[in-house]
Amino acid sequence: MLAVILAGAVACGGGATASSGKPRVIGSFYPMAWLAERVSGGNTAVTTLTKPGAEPHDLELTPRQVVDVGKAKLVVYLKDLQPAVDQAVAQHAKNSSLDAASLVKTLPATGAEANSQHKALYDPHLWLDPSRLATVTTTLGDRLAKIDPAHAQAYLANARTLVGELTKLDGEFRTGLTTCQQKTIVTSHAAFGYLAGRYGLTQVSVTGIDPESEPSPKRLAELTQEVRRTGVTTIFTETLVSPKVAETLAKETGAKTATLDPVEGIKDGAKDDYLSIMRRNLQTLRTALRCP
Repeated sequence: MLAVILAGAVACGGGATASSGKPRVIGSFYPMAWLAERVSGGNTAVTTLTKPGAEPHDLELTPRQVVDVGKAKLVVYLKDLQPAVDQAVAQHAKNSSLDAASLVKTLPATGAEANSQHKALYDPHLWLDPSRLATVTTTLGDRLAKIDPAHAQAYLANARTLVGELTKLDGEFRTGLTTCQQKTIVTSHAAFGYLAGRYGLTQVSVTGIDPESEPSPKRLAELTQEVRRTGVTTIFTETLVSPKVAETLAKETGAKTATLDPVEGIKDGAKDDYLSIMRRNLQTLRTALRCP
């Protein structure tokens, strides 16, 4: 449902309040917009800067979107993930923005991530750790309560409810991945460092943080050796990125492929949301890692 709501919202302009009179809140891409929608509970007009189904890393903003960033009551984003958003926030929304990465302990961009063309200072994919996302949720509830005091109790209550759901999801991952026979996951790009670190797995990525970067022949040779050495049987592809390189690696090593969704965006009309996609990811991991 959120995908449908946000699809229509992308094209909408407006100032600090929407035509409905509700405060306008912008989520830079799907996970941030989903959080804002859940915590606001319909009391704000949530829009997103990234179209449904679009890969968010290389987003370019239209002039209208830049104006909207400046007029929004709150912009929820992840610094260093989308440079165009960083620039718009720095210029127009310094005092009306919430950088989710500033609220939790982030992981460094190392190995393949550090060599990525993205040149990230840290790994921004923190939403793939439900416990970190719960921390962001609590602060978002506090911020919305201050922005719109008339609905403060609703925002705080919605945030508490969502934190409970994220805590339950975290527990499901902990239980579900504890006894896996395999602990290494080979992924298309370095999106799963937080998930791997939280649940005792080791991520080996084909490319770095930028999913559009191309691995060198040397990198592919190293990955082939790593897959064979560790006994990995599944190479994970993604929903918004071409699977060609991962499929080549799988063919070279005799491994299978399966889709592991980094939840960076969902396609227009999809019925899934963050929670359902993450639970599907858990089942995919349990099958691939041979978890009893």
